[in-house]
Amino acid sequence: MRSPPTGWFNVALDYIVAVGYTASVKRIAYTRSALRVLRRMPANTAKLIVSKVEQYAADPGSLANNVTALKGRAGIRLRVGDWRVIMDESGAVLAVLDIGPRGGIYE
Repeated sequence: MRSPPTGWFNVALDYIVAVGYTASVKRIAYTRSALRVLRRMPANTAKLIVSKVEQYAADPGSLANNVTALKGRAGIRLRVGDWRVIMDESGAVLAVLDIGPRGGIYE
C-alpha cells in the first residue's frame, strides 16, 4: 500500500478545522401548557418530543420534512408520530407553544 504524500494529513486536518461547523443552537422556551402536556404523557413519548425539538433547534434543516408553517395562525408545526408540536420561531428563541395529539391540537 502506498503511503500518502508528506504533508497530506496535515492539510486535511487544517481543512476540517477551517471549514468546521459553527452551530448556532437556539434557546428553547416551553409554555406552561406545553410542560403540563409533557408531564402527563408517557415518559418515552415525552423524551422523543423533547429530543426532536432540541434537534430542530440545533439544525432546522434536519427535520424539514416534518415541519410546516401553519395556516390561519402564526407559528410552525413539528410532527412527531401522532403528536404535533406548535412552535414560534422568532429571533434566537424557539418557543414551544402547545403540544397535542394529531386531531385536537389545531382547535
